[in-house]
Amino acid sequence: MTTVLVVDDEPIVRDVVARYLRRDGFTALEAEDGEGARRLIETHDPELVVLDVMLPGVDGLELCRWIRGRSSLPVILLTARGEEADRIVGLELGADDYVTKPFSPRELIARVRAVLRRTAGADAHTTERLAFGEIVLDGASRLATRGGEPVTLTAREFDLLWFLASHPGRVFSRDQLMDRVWGYSTAVDTGTVTVHVRRLREKIEADPAHPRHLQTVWSVGYRLDP
Repeated sequence: MTTVLVVDDEPIVRDVVARYLRRDGFTALEAEDGEGARRLIETHDPELVVLDVMLPGVDGLELCRWIRGRSSLPVILLTARGEEADRIVGLELGADDYVTKPFSPRELIARVRAVLRRTAGADAHTTERLAFGEIVLDGASRLATRGGEPVTLTAREFDLLWFLASHPGRVFSRDQLMDRVWGYSTAVDTGTVTVHVRRLREKIEADPAHPRHLQTVWSVGYRLDP
């Protein structure tokens, strides 16, 4: 059974999210602060974390940074409506997705399932390998290398890069990428795509300011030039 850790200092939010998760067949763990969340991550090894940004003590962004420093554990951030800066920082730190408060529990569960599908490779990258320039992507191990050296990618970054590398030279809009990579066909904030592309450029491009591979097609979207 898949275990999801819910981290929020509001008891009613934790309770509602945990009940919906359990109803949908997940095991739900709960923590009210960052320190409690760390202990549960270390002792119970959950498959995903639903993480509120505004926490007492160790806040959500700091905890997200700690998680990314040790693993690729998927993280969905809960942010207050209008707090765009927190969302951007969270994505820059490697969060896989975010949901703004107040939110529909059903929408959150759908996001949880979508992230888990991607990270589990439910649509299977198979054992194929893709290569362009100095970059090699291994579909079986979900590992990336650049010039033979490992490149640390989050699950979502790997999925985005794999998808673009699987369609070299083809331009995809942000909406199309949200649909094909994130699995969301409804209207969402496509700034998520922009942040992930920027993070990928910092990791795979020799000069991120003048990318060789991850190209922006102005007013349209992005393409990968092998």
